[in-house]
Amino acid sequence: MPHHHTAEVLWERGDQPFTDKRYSRAHVLRFDGGVEVAGSSSPHVVAPPMSTEAAVDPEEMFIAALSSCHMLWFLAIAANRGYRVDRYHDAPTGLLRENTEGKMVMATVTLRPEIAFSGELQPDADALHDLHRLAHEECFLANSVKTLVLVEPR
Repeated sequence: MPHHHTAEVLWERGDQPFTDKRYSRAHVLRFDGGVEVAGSSSPHVVAPPMSTEAAVDPEEMFIAALSSCHMLWFLAIAANRGYRVDRYHDAPTGLLRENTEGKMVMATVTLRPEIAFSGELQPDADALHDLHRLAHEECFLANSVKTLVLVEPR
């Protein structure tokens, strides 16, 4: 069954000339639950002050979304198998580079989840690998992108 998801992205020129190309890339991201997040272009792409270093950039959102999707599937599968997860921490990274067509792409996203379990039932290395494999296979976003998404549990 298809699901429709929404978000809002709002940028306003204000009193900036704009046509001089020295306009702020700061914007607001709004999500259906009411959360607002400050967004901007990456300072690696557009130098400050036209970008806002404290805001979230699209590349960061991309890797965070992939990580979040993987985590949510991992938790669901672990719970279904009877493993009690106490903590899940990931620090994903993304490699932006030029592809063979000369376009900048997020070529690789690497997830490095560190998970703490408690209880009598503890996954061994093979079971942990299987949990990550299944989570990756089920993640809607990982199934939606061309980017190579790697999972490297810590």
